[in-house]
Amino acid sequence: MIDIDFVRKQFPALQKDFVFMDNAGGSQVLGKVVERISDYLVNHNVQLGASYKVSAEAGKKLKSAISRITELLNASRDEEIVIGSSTTMLLRILSLTISQQWKKGDEIIVTDTEHEANVSPWMDLKEKGFEVKTWKVNPETLELDIQDLKRLMTEKTRLVAVTHASNVLGTINPIKQIAKEVHAAGALICVDGVAYAPHRKVDIQELDVDFYTFSWYKTYGPHLAVMYGKYDELAKLESLNHYFIGKDTIPYKLQPGNMNFELTYGTIGIIEYYEEMYRHHFENNTVDFSERLNKTFQIIAKHEEDLASLVLNYLNGIPEIRIIGNTSADASLRVPTISFIHETLKSDEIVEQVDEHRIGIRFGDFYAKKLIETLGLEDRNGVVRVSLVHYNTKDEVNKLIKIFRNIF
Repeated sequence: MIDIDFVRKQFPALQKDFVFMDNAGGSQVLGKVVERISDYLVNHNVQLGASYKVSAEAGKKLKSAISRITELLNASRDEEIVIGSSTTMLLRILSLTISQQWKKGDEIIVTDTEHEANVSPWMDLKEKGFEVKTWKVNPETLELDIQDLKRLMTEKTRLVAVTHASNVLGTINPIKQIAKEVHAAGALICVDGVAYAPHRKVDIQELDVDFYTFSWYKTYGPHLAVMYGKYDELAKLESLNHYFIGKDTIPYKLQPGNMNFELTYGTIGIIEYYEEMYRHHFENNTVDFSERLNKTFQIIAKHEEDLASLVLNYLNGIPEIRIIGNTSADASLRVPTISFIHETLKSDEIVEQVDEHRIGIRFGDFYAKKLIETLGLEDRNGVVRVSLVHYNTKDEVNKLIKIFRNIF
């Protein structure tokens, strides 16, 4: 069982009287991350590459941060890690560079369950003569059917863009299986992991994806993002940096203006937290880093499943409520991002009644506009979304349910 008191002590914002349940929009920041950022700004806020001591030390610190990210994601080398201001920006950079390898008439496949970050960069390529197809969610199961994808792919398919977990549905997609089908068709796969990474371990080599992105501010860190790319694929991309930054300068060619130094260094605090979580909950310190991560995310997933069960069991018992996504709390099927609509109350009307109780939930489309349109939910003002993470408590969830009982 997770030691929730230990967990909550690691997050300074959780010490005040407010309940954060809009975590899919942005999680709270670890104290360790704040300390790392502050340390860098106070002691190493200089330009890299100079001959003087502080600059050399700063370079070592940033190299250590990238190496830790490589280890966290199980990438094969540090050069496969690209840092950027946001997932949206990184995917835009990818679309601009990778499309230079393609010919008019080549095809990209997106889904209608995506956050727009993994849609617009590809849709905009229509202007350059590429065809964009949509892999549509099954309106009955609210899942993506791999057979539908296989029917869409042709010899002209160059890339499939898909989310690891929907930020509305909460559904976990079988990325490893999807990647296998995409590669069999001779195409590449680009995965948006923003809604997945806060909840589960991301093992790039296990998934066998070509590109994978997520935002650190959804995973208990700063406003910064990361994109993994297979080295051979990154090597093919043109440079978007200054003219003297060559194509072989990986990943710097994809980081115009360079990465944010202090925020990148701050991400070490997230990895340190996962390691402390393991040490606090388990006695065996002889296992390797990967296994420590496995164990840490197992207790995170179990706690989140327990929280989701409380919410879903309540909502499933209200005839006027329709859950938009899997109605089960099973951690192998979904993350605890739970969306629903009410038969008569619009989504904003529900959320606004919760606001006064110092609980943060949210309504809307959450930039998954095509999904909301596909499901015909615009007239409901989108969905009500309760997005939980492992630092939420059962008491917080029960408090929300008590408020819901007074609304519907």
